Amino acid sequence: MALFKKEPVPAAIAELGELNRMTTVTKLKRSRTLYLFSFLAFLSVFVFSYIPMYGIVMAFQNYRPAHGFFGSEWVGFEHFVRFFQGHHFWRLIRNTLAINIYQLVAAFPVPIILALAFNDLKEGRFKKFSQTVSYAPHFISVVVFAGMIISFTSPTTGLVNHLLGFIGIDPIPFLQRPELFRHIYVWTGIWQSAGWGTIIYLAALSGVDPTLHEAAIIDGASRLQRNWYINIPSILPTIIILLIMNVGAIMTTGFERIFLLQFPQNRYTSDVIATYIFEVGVVGGQFSFGAAVGLFNAAVNAILLITVNKITKKVTEVGLW
Repeated sequence: MALFKKEPVPAAIAELGELNRMTTVTKLKRSRTLYLFSFLAFLSVFVFSYIPMYGIVMAFQNYRPAHGFFGSEWVGFEHFVRFFQGHHFWRLIRNTLAINIYQLVAAFPVPIILALAFNDLKEGRFKKFSQTVSYAPHFISVVVFAGMIISFTSPTTGLVNHLLGFIGIDPIPFLQRPELFRHIYVWTGIWQSAGWGTIIYLAALSGVDPTLHEAAIIDGASRLQRNWYINIPSILPTIIILLIMNVGAIMTTGFERIFLLQFPQNRYTSDVIATYIFEVGVVGGQFSFGAAVGLFNAAVNAILLITVNKITKKVTEVGLW
């Protein structure tokens, strides 16, 4: 009967069915180039990230290089108890959290705002110049960058104090004043990294459907309204993912810049867990104690990452996993 006449299967559907019937070996052969690149990335992470994790055992030993991991004495949680009961503990936690929370609140929105501003600029020399100027500080090495900050804020030869002198303000030893250290660290960091941070958001904005903006313009929406109701919701998943990653690293402070900007006068507010690990673990040769402090720091970051990811997953249905 004509009703039951077999219709020809479209070529695309037939090809899909054939692909599903392929063996695993055949699939690997057809995609061997992609799997090769994936394997190299996996191998790199495994060698440089997972294998060194064996060193965590030092946190539970009185590690002696001459005895190695297997010959050193096991002491359990002794180093953790010593750290928790030490007089430095609460000051280090307070300084680390204060700097990182300040940095998260002040620095996180800046690349988003910059990306929205760059996205609204018309293609041309001014847009390219603006982006280049904002990206440039990222390529300055940390040592040079810290040297610039020290030079600019010097109470005797610093440019900032010379400018303050023109309006009748006495020289200020910025880096020698503990109460100013966090502000200097956070805002100079924003200057260095904000422009580079816009790249991810600009990439996300490039995927916004232009017809949405065309329809909004026809309806009389202003540029601010289009950013608020179209652009920001479109890049919200990207914002959430980066926020989760930033919160997950809230106990991790940029050691190099803090160490280079640290002076005896500002150590009350600049001494953080990272610098403490360097001081006791590397300089002091207390490898096991330093490993214990570092493991505690990493554990807190992991707990925060998992917690924030679960919260955002429930609230927004967006998460890292």
